[in-house]
Amino acid sequence: MTRVLVVDDEAPILRALRINLAARKYQVSTACDGTSGLAAMARDRPDVLILDLGLPDMDGIEVIRGVRGWTTTPIIVLSAWGQESQKVAALDAGADDYVTKPFGMDELLARLRAAIRRAAPAPDGPVVVTPDFTVDLAAKRVTRNGSDIRLTPTEWQLLEVLVRHRGRLVTQRRLLAEVWGPQYQTEVNYLRVYTAQLRRKLEPDPSRPRYLLTEPGMGYRFHADSVESGPGRSS
Repeated sequence: MTRVLVVDDEAPILRALRINLAARKYQVSTACDGTSGLAAMARDRPDVLILDLGLPDMDGIEVIRGVRGWTTTPIIVLSAWGQESQKVAALDAGADDYVTKPFGMDELLARLRAAIRRAAPAPDGPVVVTPDFTVDLAAKRVTRNGSDIRLTPTEWQLLEVLVRHRGRLVTQRRLLAEVWGPQYQTEVNYLRVYTAQLRRKLEPDPSRPRYLLTEPGMGYRFHADSVESGPGRSS
């Protein structure tokens, strides 16, 4: 189920969007100001953000910049008539699309579907096979010899980010922001604890990791030399 966060200070709009989106099988959460909207982004991890530019506590463009500091989640902005300069500023700040108030629900839903399609992961190679385990990114499964390796949700999120960037360094700040949220970007002890847990579950010798490598003082890397990408399937 696609998760949508709506941030708007107008109660009738929040209510109308919640009802219409839920009726179409979207999972909807809402916030009425920028501060709670940013908190909901980190907490709920929506697939799409629908954001009003005119919020009571901060400019919607500030929210966009805050969101873009740690995630590429699609953002559709809602703007009033005559806010052409704000639309341009919102797009420059990182918004993906906009709808002008008052808007038709069919138009908003069409733009929402388009944003979801553009954000969909590429279908090629979602299964990563190593000599010791297989990671199926589409099915969110890790297996060894056909049997599931049980990961906690946080362990899976950390592994998923590393595997999607396999072979490349992922900085500590980026990992913390993507897995725990932007307010945790200095909590490097989280990474040490959860990386150690993943190594115990995945590495043949956790004391000499082969796949989950630490770049001291910088971040982590999923070692890709012995990895091959398979077709889109479950293991």
